[in-house]
Amino acid sequence: MLVLFESPAGYAIFKLLDEKKLQETENLYKDFESSETASKVVKLKHFQKFQDMTEALSAATAAVEGKMSKGLKKLLKKLVAKEAQESLAVADAKLGNVIKEKLNVSCVYNSAIQELIRCIRMQIDNLIVGLPQKEITAMALGLAHSLSRYKLKFSPDKIDTMIIQAVSLLDDLDKELNNYIMRSKEWYGWHFPELSKIITDNNQYVHTVLAIGLRTNAAECDMSDFLPEELEHKVKEIAEVSMGTEVSEEDIMNIKHLCNEVLEMQNYRAQLYEYLKNRMMAIAPNLTVLVGELVGARLIAHAGSLLNLAKHPASTVQILGAEKAFFRAIKTKHDTPKYGLIYHAQLIGQCNPKLKGKMSRMLAAKSSLATRVDALGEEASQELGIEHRAKLETRLKQLEEGSLRKISGTGKARAKWEKYESKSEIYQYKPGLDSTIPTIGQKRKIGEIEEDSPFQPKKIKVELKEETGEPEVQEADTSEKKKKKKKKKEKSEVGPDVSQETEEVDQPEKKKKKVKQEVEEHEVVKQEEVGECSTVVEKKKKKKKKKESE
Repeated sequence: MLVLFESPAGYAIFKLLDEKKLQETENLYKDFESSETASKVVKLKHFQKFQDMTEALSAATAAVEGKMSKGLKKLLKKLVAKEAQESLAVADAKLGNVIKEKLNVSCVYNSAIQELIRCIRMQIDNLIVGLPQKEITAMALGLAHSLSRYKLKFSPDKIDTMIIQAVSLLDDLDKELNNYIMRSKEWYGWHFPELSKIITDNNQYVHTVLAIGLRTNAAECDMSDFLPEELEHKVKEIAEVSMGTEVSEEDIMNIKHLCNEVLEMQNYRAQLYEYLKNRMMAIAPNLTVLVGELVGARLIAHAGSLLNLAKHPASTVQILGAEKAFFRAIKTKHDTPKYGLIYHAQLIGQCNPKLKGKMSRMLAAKSSLATRVDALGEEASQELGIEHRAKLETRLKQLEEGSLRKISGTGKARAKWEKYESKSEIYQYKPGLDSTIPTIGQKRKIGEIEEDSPFQPKKIKVELKEETGEPEVQEADTSEKKKKKKKKKEKSEVGPDVSQETEEVDQPEKKKKKVKQEVEEHEVVKQEEVGECSTVVEKKKKKKKKKESE
């Protein structure tokens, strides 16, 4: 039986000398405790070393996926031709099935073979002759790194450190260029001070200084290559009446040398910008489409790497670069900044000032998604970035036109953009609530009782007496007890008229009218009865007088 053993250095095929050892796998490790005993069990038949790391990586990836590599196929064809009757022991069942289909070789895979391969791995340094230990460990380490990159879909071409260094150098070049141009204007300004006011462009100024030299040569110089006709004519006129001082030829030589340095730096800056643009399109194409090359490179440099930027949420991407203002706003409880480095993106720069905060939030959300696709995606394409940019542009157009509506009763009201202000509630500690001693009830005074319970007038019922027919005023039953004797006296002193007035206050208007009508009727009846009584008495008096007179 042949045994296929895969190592980081290459393929090894051993011949099993005693197949009975596979029946007793429990004590198999004892036979591999030393190299002498191991050589009695297995013997190296053939060893094929990998030529380079790419071949080792391809063989390892094929083994992981259960496939057969080209080198293994060639090796097995040679051995099968020699020993066709031998079976092949493999460590992977999928690989055994592939070998059996393509080469018609009977493959064996079981737990006993797994134990045998594990024992061979213990003594691999002694079984493979002519391969030093240092070389095996170095190849194992290199293969492990390459295989981990392959599993993570990490490409060595996507090195974002180049972008970080390039954008940092670009910023430094801009600062140095400004310093050099400012120095050249001050230096040449002693000889021709009016030139800096006529020509404002830095590149044109440097070319003009190199072409003119001394201002007396301005009339003879041809500046049509880098200046329009109007400016050229104006420079020649003012050079004749300039108020500058006279300088020597040596001074002009040094000034020209400085101007040459400025032009070289400008050319190098243009070349570096082109390099940065190409690297950004290769590493982060979707982010570049959304925010541009410079803003995307600055975001990556600020985060540390493309992977770190992909881990940031959209809210962090939005204020990345404005950390000082953010923490200062939190301490002073003011409004936090709405944007950081992302403010220089084209989409935010072209919108209205009122919409910059909203646009920066939307752009940061799309940029975080694009960064994750660029950092962790398998294929590098710009489709996602182009799609998101189109959506953001249509959204910006809607916001600027004011066609956006909010949900309301009619659905026709325009959306109102209100400024968000964080209102923080401050809770104060009340030490009085810590006391667990029960409070002692005290009697309240009369004034406190009257203030707490407002006076409610009693309801009064008006009924007619059966005998006299006069209205009788009765008080309604109340559940409350009479509190003080003074109140009793006051109630007794108050007559029925007052009670009727209180009745009129509480009862509705209709009941008031009815009660008044009933009282008036009873008064009329009473007067009639009193009149009848008085006539009867007068009659009796007249009869008495008549009797006395008789």
